Amino acid sequence: MAVFAGNHGVTAQGVSPYPSTVTQQMLDNFGAGGAAINQICKTFDIGFKAYDLALEIPTGDITIEPAMDEKTCVATMAFGMEAIGGNHDLLAIGEMGIGNTTIAAALYAALYGGPVSHWVGRGTGVDDEGLKRKIAAVEKALSTHASILNDPLLVLQHLGGREIAAMAGMILAARMERIPLVIDGYVATAAAAVLNAAHPSALDHCFAGHLSAEGAHRDVLERLGKKPLLELGMRLGEGSGAALAIGVIKAALACHDGMATFGE
Repeated sequence: MAVFAGNHGVTAQGVSPYPSTVTQQMLDNFGAGGAAINQICKTFDIGFKAYDLALEIPTGDITIEPAMDEKTCVATMAFGMEAIGGNHDLLAIGEMGIGNTTIAAALYAALYGGPVSHWVGRGTGVDDEGLKRKIAAVEKALSTHASILNDPLLVLQHLGGREIAAMAGMILAARMERIPLVIDGYVATAAAAVLNAAHPSALDHCFAGHLSAEGAHRDVLERLGKKPLLELGMRLGEGSGAALAIGVIKAALACHDGMATFGE
């Protein structure tokens, strides 16, 4: 299980009720073993790593500038690709990033079109005014970057976050290494959506771990042709839904390998 953490300059527009320092605090909690994802991974004997993606340097405010320049985006994807190092038979991705449901919504709106309000949800639980600010931020971002919305990789560079770029890189590397990969919730799926838009077979090795409580996630998974393994109304992130799904996968494999047939 790999969890990538990043900060977003778009939070300066007031779309998040929390300061960006919370991301660092949560990352420290991962290291101390105190997060939900730590307990789930321990329960199912899943290896866990968390990666700090330059938390002290937020990405650009997508309402007025690209989130990343080309070099940063490519380097971050390469970092995600290198993160699969080792002998793995199954991988999973998750994220921690304050403000990143806004970023995910911007990516989906750019890739799929339609009303921005369809893609923007309440994330960590913003009130009605906060939801309006999120919608306004995404609408402004789409207007600012209108000229590149037909290129999925440029969409990732201009509207994405480092954690999303790193997850996209890890998905790509797993595809090349033929390693099955479990995708977490609404934000993690945004990385998959970018790759699917670039090439329709990019996700042939992927499972959707769960259906997030974030409203438009079902729509995205249907567009990707992925049926979620779990539907528990989760919205925590951290890779928690993907980790629970690995528990189901491990149980299924144990039954496949260990159960006796009627003949036996």
